[in-house]
Amino acid sequence: MSRVLVVDDEPQLVRALRINLHARGYEVQTAEDGRQALRRAGSYQPDIILLDLGLPDLDGVEIIRGVRGWSTVPIIVLSGRVGSSDKVAALDAGADDYVTKPFDIDELLARLRAVSRRTPGGEDLEPIIIGNCQIDLAAHTVTCAVPAARAARGPAVPAGAGRDVRLTPTEWALLEVLLRHPGKLVSQRQLLTTVWGPSTPDSHYLREYMARLRRKLEPDPSRPRHLLTEPGMGCRFRP
Repeated sequence: MSRVLVVDDEPQLVRALRINLHARGYEVQTAEDGRQALRRAGSYQPDIILLDLGLPDLDGVEIIRGVRGWSTVPIIVLSGRVGSSDKVAALDAGADDYVTKPFDIDELLARLRAVSRRTPGGEDLEPIIIGNCQIDLAAHTVTCAVPAARAARGPAVPAGAGRDVRLTPTEWALLEVLLRHPGKLVSQRQLLTTVWGPSTPDSHYLREYMARLRRKLEPDPSRPRHLLTEPGMGCRFRP
């Protein structure tokens, strides 16, 4: 059973979410302000957080940054703010999705299922394929098949044989962020903060490590198909 922390100060909305989530098998805990939310995020250890931005004591973006200091739990923002700047701020801080109020409960449930599939406790944590390589996030292993042309040049190495590829801790951290958000453009700021911490280094670190990952995982690093960079914006894993 997935645990959901609902953070909102609207009692009627909280009650409706609790009823609908319970009916679909979720365990629900609630918080009505930001400080309570941060405490319960630590003690309750939710699998997903549903977060309103307009809380009485702290802005929701501050909550996202606080949680992201120690956790990768998926965060879906539920907000009446419709401006693009609010969405960008929430996503840059580390939110996984943004739903504008009022919303359809079936759409929200679909988004809950989608973010659940991106996490270690989710439904579909299966090995991910990039070119000739298979990445197992749970086991932290990368195995790449030896191309036929390379096998022909090597002594007694059959085509398709697996070879383990070593990634550094920083390479793993960067790769995991991208693989857990398939198809999503992850901003430069979010990647730098998540991988290197609050003392964000220059963006050239990101360019360097993306190049390293492509050399290790992409069949043709000069023409990447899966690990993509959108200059000035961020990076994306395309399945």
